[in-house]
Amino acid sequence: MYNLSEKALNLWGKKNINDDHEELWLPLIVHLIDTKNVINWLYNHWLDQGQRNILCQNFESEEEVQNLVKFVGYIHDIGKATPAFQTKRSYIHDENLDTDLLERLIRAGFNNLDHFASVSAKESPHNIAGEVILEKRGLNKCIGAIIGGHHGKPVKKNFDYDKQYSVWKFNYLQYVQNNLDYKAKAQENWNNVQDELIDYGLNLCDFSSLSDVPKITQAQAVIIEGLVIMADWLASSEYLETDDGKLTLFPLIKMSQSANDVNSEQRFENAIINWKSTDKWEPDLITDGTQNYQKRWHFSPRAVQAKMTKTIDKANDPGMIIVEAPMGIGKTEIALTAVEQLAFKTGRNSLFFGLPTQATANAMFSRVDTWLSNISKDQGLKLPIKLMHGKAQFNSEYESIPHAENVAIDEDDGAVVVNSWFSGKKSILTDFTIGTVDQLLFMALKQKHLALRHLGLSGKIVVIDEVHAYDVYMNSYLKKAIEWLGAYHVPVIALSATLPVERRNELLAAYAKGKYGKKKFNATGDWKDKQSYPLLSILDGNDLKQVDNFDKTEQKTTKVEVKRINFENEELINRINSSINDGGVAGVIVNTVKRAQALARIAGTNLPSDVRILVLHSAFLANERTKIEEKLQSMIGKDGQRPEKLIVIGTQVLEQSLDIDFDVLYTDIAPMDLLLQRAGRMHRHKIKRPENLKTPRLYVMGINDYGDYGDANEYIYQKYLLMKTDHFLPETIVLPDDISDLVQKVYSSDTDDQVENIMDAKDILEIDTKKAKAKAKGFQLAPPARPNKFKDIHGWLDNGKLNVDKDENRAQATVRDIQESIEVILLKHVDDHDYLLDGTDIGDLSEDSRDKIIAQQLIRLPHAVTQDIDQAIKELETITSEYYPNWQTNSVWLRGSLALPLDEKLNCDFNGYRLHYSSKLGLSYEKIES
Repeated sequence: MYNLSEKALNLWGKKNINDDHEELWLPLIVHLIDTKNVINWLYNHWLDQGQRNILCQNFESEEEVQNLVKFVGYIHDIGKATPAFQTKRSYIHDENLDTDLLERLIRAGFNNLDHFASVSAKESPHNIAGEVILEKRGLNKCIGAIIGGHHGKPVKKNFDYDKQYSVWKFNYLQYVQNNLDYKAKAQENWNNVQDELIDYGLNLCDFSSLSDVPKITQAQAVIIEGLVIMADWLASSEYLETDDGKLTLFPLIKMSQSANDVNSEQRFENAIINWKSTDKWEPDLITDGTQNYQKRWHFSPRAVQAKMTKTIDKANDPGMIIVEAPMGIGKTEIALTAVEQLAFKTGRNSLFFGLPTQATANAMFSRVDTWLSNISKDQGLKLPIKLMHGKAQFNSEYESIPHAENVAIDEDDGAVVVNSWFSGKKSILTDFTIGTVDQLLFMALKQKHLALRHLGLSGKIVVIDEVHAYDVYMNSYLKKAIEWLGAYHVPVIALSATLPVERRNELLAAYAKGKYGKKKFNATGDWKDKQSYPLLSILDGNDLKQVDNFDKTEQKTTKVEVKRINFENEELINRINSSINDGGVAGVIVNTVKRAQALARIAGTNLPSDVRILVLHSAFLANERTKIEEKLQSMIGKDGQRPEKLIVIGTQVLEQSLDIDFDVLYTDIAPMDLLLQRAGRMHRHKIKRPENLKTPRLYVMGINDYGDYGDANEYIYQKYLLMKTDHFLPETIVLPDDISDLVQKVYSSDTDDQVENIMDAKDILEIDTKKAKAKAKGFQLAPPARPNKFKDIHGWLDNGKLNVDKDENRAQATVRDIQESIEVILLKHVDDHDYLLDGTDIGDLSEDSRDKIIAQQLIRLPHAVTQDIDQAIKELETITSEYYPNWQTNSVWLRGSLALPLDEKLNCDFNGYRLHYSSKLGLSYEKIES
């Protein structure tokens, strides 16, 4: 029973009609108590110890923190205790439902409420109204801003609650025309009921007044903001859908029932039992690194792996860890072992693993899934996993993982599962997430519900693979994200085979600034210019420790011959073919899709039938690209079935993380670190090779003359970096010994005076760098406030490009500084009939799988074809509604999708371009001459 007045008990928080046309409602007090109970449980059982440690900073006891968290959960919807909200129409616009609840309020004592009609209710939405009500009564702004922002965006920086209240006063207190007595009485009713609900919550959470509620730091405020959003969403979930039906969470009640008919404790316990379908990882202390490698991967660590693992184990307060080591040395195993070590040390029990591309994320997902399965079986736990990128739903391995609610495990068993509740914006809250690095970069992008992303990442150990692979613009977002991770004391592991010294130092400084409020840390020796390789750098507390004395006796070295060539495409293909006359696998990595397609066309026409040709780039249907990647791995991956003669032609997607092995490689000119990454795709595995290919050779194309690399290459990469790469590129490279030296020479300004005519290119680089940083800053989150400084989150997302909130493609374009483009579904449409592009009749597909299969026919249109993106979308929407009108209303998989039908020859004319799709070459386009 609630010890509250009839007025307080009859305020509604939610209302609806069920499938049986029954009127349902939820008393406001019930939702407030539900949310308090949920957030308290999340604090104790869902947050990890590392997050709780951040929340407990500056507090005398954890009990005080817990009381604060419970109070924020309880009081978050106090803004619904206003006439503006209580007279609000239902979302389903059911007049009977609205009238019945209004009459209930009138019977409870809110006289004349049926005559109240605010024309300005939208000016005081309940989240803002809640902040005004509380700050007007003495609540500090640190907590008030959380209430105002619990729907995803805090109010602006200089928010004036007095002005909001005075201008829109009658949204807060009922106004009755021409009756002063009723007016005074009505306003007294609302003041009293608001006070009553506030006092009730203060008493429940052991505070005597609003002024006793403590102030908090900005980092604490963001975590609590994310936590209250999560708790509110969970407490607002009526049911959880499963394969066996619905599980009850926090349902509405019948109109005939009242708040006193609800047992909140029993309701909460039942909901949590039904909702909690996965376990929390309980990290163990690793006492023997070698034994752990054997247990997880069934091999003993290499000397470099063993020493890095042992060094990480000795860190007392590990923060930022940077692993620089050769391709193929086993950095992934070092990282995942470190995750286990750091989880135990720092009180974290979850992981985010970020990679440059969807292809590399897919490959890493498989490895992390295996690692996590090993852990889950060790501990007999159900551990949740999530693949996070735009095509995750098309990854067959991920789709085959069972849903948590459908898996029952024995005490001595375990399982890796997908938790269905953690979807959409809640995905990042999943304990083990693998995805493109965008998911981390979004942490620095002003975006609605950003606190939810910070909540998810603040509880994880973060691993960033290929950390060298990001340009100035993306690196600006990465550094900002790392600052925030530092503010949350999140351990970060960055992996790279080719990291410039300046980039390493920037990452370390960003983390230190976030954690300690300054970029400086304690370091000795030549750390600023250290070029040792391999190298392990650890910020242990505020001390930088570096280890470089590794035993290299077991380290394989590879001498790569480097040759510059410059042939027309047809001659180039003939040369490539000649290099594998006696068998072998040749890789061709070029810098544009158009160039890859042009070379593939010539190869397909000119080469004999015994030479297999495989093309991989970004302009394939999502499902076909996945199949090509899998085929590539099966042929030239580790233990692959290598064909006698194969030419693989692709773009930059071939240079990152894919464990493939070429006998010989042809590559367009690129910055030194990327050339070395490409070279690392040669001779990776111990296999027998044709006699003439036993020496790895790297053929570098696109150098017309010193300083002339062609418009396409210079558009993609800075001319300054290409000129320095051209200058320092030797005739022989010893991998991995030469990697660091060559990378540092290209990226260090100290070597500029060695390079002829470099200054003009350097001036352009500096101008472009400033522009990129300025552009990135416009959409970026400010850096975290200094530790231990009380600061509210008013204005936290001001001036952000919040239209990225509902469009991940647009958000991705923002953090990557790429030209925004459109994804479409390609189908073949002939004689009013539809086919997949492989000729499959859509009518022959089963109803259960049809829409999902159609949704996989997804591709991104080239920017050239959609330069006026809004006009292109409008035209595509018209086409889609004409050809496929049922997609928007009848299909979960296809709702919101855009279609582009092709003719029987897989052509179409769109926006002044002729598009053609080929399963061998992908999507190509040519401008239609007028």
